[in-house]
Amino acid sequence: MDRFKAIVVDDEHSVCESVKAILETEGLDIESTISSPDALERIQKKHYDLIISDLRMPEMTGIELYGHVKEVSPDSIFVIITAFGTIQSAVDAVKKGVYDYIQKPFTPDEVRIPVRRALEKITLEKENTALKSQLETRYSFQNIIGNSPEMHEVFRIMRHAASSESSVLITGESGTGKELVARAIHSNSVRARKKIMVINCGAIPENLMESELFGHVKGAFTGAISDKKGLLEEADRGTLFLDEIGELAPALQVKLLRILQDGDFFRVGDTQPRRVDIRVIAATNRDMKKAITEKKFREDLYYRLNVIPVELPPLRERKVDIPPLVNYFIEKHREKAIGKNITGASRAAMQALLEYHFPGNVRELENAIEYAIAFAPGPVIQRDDLPRYILEGKKLNEELLKIPLMPLKEAKAQFERGLIMAALIESGGNISEAARLLNIHRQNLQQKIKLLGIDPASISASDYPPAAKVQ
Repeated sequence: MDRFKAIVVDDEHSVCESVKAILETEGLDIESTISSPDALERIQKKHYDLIISDLRMPEMTGIELYGHVKEVSPDSIFVIITAFGTIQSAVDAVKKGVYDYIQKPFTPDEVRIPVRRALEKITLEKENTALKSQLETRYSFQNIIGNSPEMHEVFRIMRHAASSESSVLITGESGTGKELVARAIHSNSVRARKKIMVINCGAIPENLMESELFGHVKGAFTGAISDKKGLLEEADRGTLFLDEIGELAPALQVKLLRILQDGDFFRVGDTQPRRVDIRVIAATNRDMKKAITEKKFREDLYYRLNVIPVELPPLRERKVDIPPLVNYFIEKHREKAIGKNITGASRAAMQALLEYHFPGNVRELENAIEYAIAFAPGPVIQRDDLPRYILEGKKLNEELLKIPLMPLKEAKAQFERGLIMAALIESGGNISEAARLLNIHRQNLQQKIKLLGIDPASISASDYPPAAKVQ
């Protein structure tokens, strides 16, 4: 970390030198001047973390200097040096925003202690600013990669969701980035300074889920040795993200509905209701309309959650986004390849990725790029550095394209007919042996032979290629 920069201003040269000598031992990069106009000129040209100024000076008082500093360098911390007779003035200055004051005559510790507190404040503010910047970068809309029309529509809805307090339901296949979208909405909302608590409704057993979500009181069940807050209370004034909401047990659906309606809930084993102020974002890869029809999910809860729907398209429907995603993941994971400086993917590798179906969506693409980075010998990912299943998936797609389209029932009958004929050829026309090869009952095979119009007596080994034989 760079050294803190400070300036001391006092019309007495001896005071300037004393403060400067004391603070140099604290590791500060410190300057001094006996002229307040000179100090202001320096502050206008250069940033100082800390400004220490005498209260009474002939050309410009410390309070007047502070007024100018607030305009040109509002992040600087200002400390006043005051004599005994002007302590009330120094106190009044603190009320106006001056950080602290040092009384003359002073000991070294009386200078060091307020300065150390000031530097701790500066450090904390810098860390908070850096953290906020990091979070905003990580979860900003811009960090969700996509330039396709489908993703532009997602971004439009996300912006409206971020400026609202309404519940959000994010739908999409596994791997499309539902949690990333939820975090981006939270970090761009008025609740961004509070927590977002995440719970996967499908990952926690039903008997533990209620305690995890609502908390419990001491003695509520075996092992409840003390009161425990649930995620609802942890998320108070923030956001609760319920991933895989479609897996939530029916009894908990009722309790969640009450929270969305009234904000009230009970800890497990408690008789006193509690209130929380939360914003709920939920996500699922299930067909919620089907779950409602099958009575697996409450319709009233669905409409409470689905105020702002965000539907994430699968990667196969926005392949224009694959190249920028590839470049993003290369940049993200390149440092894991020790001794290699991976800079991009070859045209052949990119083409193979574009031709692949990606059932696992963006998550699968990221895993594929991380794999390729590990195996790439040079700075550019080549086609053969990609996982085998991606290259084989392309071949499978090519083979599937050769198959003529027909009704499924007709295709099934054709396949079944060919398989039975192959078994009859292999068995030399012996129906019992053919049934054994097909692992079905003899009577069942006879019925299928009759239904499909196969004449076993007319089949000879020359009628069917040996390669098609049942193994």
